[in-house]
Amino acid sequence: MDHHNASARRRALSLAAAILLAGTGAALAQSANTKKPPAKPAAPAAQQTPQAPAQAPAAPDAQQAAGAGQPQLIYTPWTKLCQKGAETNNKQVCVVNTQARLETGQPVVMAQIVDAEGSEKIMRVVLMIPVRVQSGTRLLLDGQELQRGAFALCAPYMGCNSDFKADDALVAKLKKGKSLDVQAVNVFNEIVNLPLPLAEFAQAYDGPPLDPKAFEEQQRKLQEELQKKAEEARKRMESQQPSAAAPAPATPPKQ
Repeated sequence: MDHHNASARRRALSLAAAILLAGTGAALAQSANTKKPPAKPAAPAAQQTPQAPAQAPAAPDAQQAAGAGQPQLIYTPWTKLCQKGAETNNKQVCVVNTQARLETGQPVVMAQIVDAEGSEKIMRVVLMIPVRVQSGTRLLLDGQELQRGAFALCAPYMGCNSDFKADDALVAKLKKGKSLDVQAVNVFNEIVNLPLPLAEFAQAYDGPPLDPKAFEEQQRKLQEELQKKAEEARKRMESQQPSAAAPAPATPPKQ
């Protein structure tokens, strides 16, 4: 790939992040600013980011991952957004993406296909949880290993990225698949398996891009659902806490 194509690819990936953060930023940025991750886990990950190894990093096998506890996740629909303008050097850039969040609204994982005119398509997976950087990521499609990859970049509060070549064969598999599982090892050396449903992927990928107003409405409904889930989770926690009974007054001993 020559310097011009490399620069175009970098602009496309930067725009992909900008499109997603501009559209979903109300929830994602707000969550990053108001929800403090435990012990600021992303910061050390950024400091330890290694050079990509010659071979794919080791990753947990499917049986190990199946035994790990699964969080309750809320998914955004697969959505296609496109843009063309000065930011993209007047080239069309389309991003097909989905996200998974906790009931609190905290982003957990995101997957996207970035298709920039004149550049190779990229599948980017972003993990927004504290992870062992040296372990990399492992992708499974309907339980079968798809690819393994190193983390290319980690940044505080933005997560760790792994990029994969999204050729026609990979896209075709995703269209036919039911679930894309993203696996990693967290900082507690526990295997994390995060499934992303693929039921809406083909329709989003082959269909027209979503109208910006429709996208804003989609994000508004998502935010309402997240707020509702967060309130339900808060009430559950309160109901599980034992009520603090007032201590009985001390009785003086009998003479």
